[in-house]
Amino acid sequence: MKERGCVYIVGAGPGDPGLLTIRAWRVLRRADVVFYDRLVPPAVLERSAPRARRVCVEKANPMDLSDLVERMVREARAGRVVVRLKGGDPFVFGRGAEEAEALIRAGVPCQVIPGVTSAIAVPGAAGIPVTHRGVARGFVVETAHRASGEAPVLAAIPPEAGLTRIFLMIVATLETVVGQLLAQGYDPATPAAVIEWGTTPAERVWVAPLERIAAEARTGGLEAPAVLVVGPVVSLRERLKTRPLRRQARAGLRDSAL
Repeated sequence: MKERGCVYIVGAGPGDPGLLTIRAWRVLRRADVVFYDRLVPPAVLERSAPRARRVCVEKANPMDLSDLVERMVREARAGRVVVRLKGGDPFVFGRGAEEAEALIRAGVPCQVIPGVTSAIAVPGAAGIPVTHRGVARGFVVETAHRASGEAPVLAAIPPEAGLTRIFLMIVATLETVVGQLLAQGYDPATPAAVIEWGTTPAERVWVAPLERIAAEARTGGLEAPAVLVVGPVVSLRERLKTRPLRRQARAGLRDSAL
């Protein structure tokens, strides 16, 4: 695949610039133009794409899919290296597949570079494993947001399945999701956590029984982006949470490139 005249659909990871993959960083360094989502941290762009022209696609006037694809096609056909930078992984509730399909239909070469998904990284960084032997046999990731604006409809998964439930984009519908889980038979005392701005210096975590988690987070002034985790694994946070190491003390490791 020729590099110029190509669009790379790239996952930026959950927020911490150090969780950007090496492959993503290398592509960003070569980019002529980057179309990025609002939640991509400025540090990722400043450190990784210093020479690129940057276009935010979710600000005062969000672009619809057709407008965005049209602009990316135009830039690629002009022979530029184009990066479409998305938070987390582009194929996990990121509309990445829709954009890739549209680019392919337009005859523009594109390549997907996966990213670290917030569904796993955000709980993990907060000390919550999404699986644990004898506690959770698996996990399910769902979106709490629907483009239509309607209330989300959760998968019908009984509590006895032993799965951790993870919900992305939870802020607007937190109470609705909690209510549906309780209606599915989840014990009101089930451990739950809401994590805001996970993996970043702005991270905040609320832990409470399922029946109280929404009130705890709202009282704390919850803002987007945030993730909800429900299940016994949340109780492991007290044993597993750690303070982030100071940059200078990371066993001699340096991330000056990122």
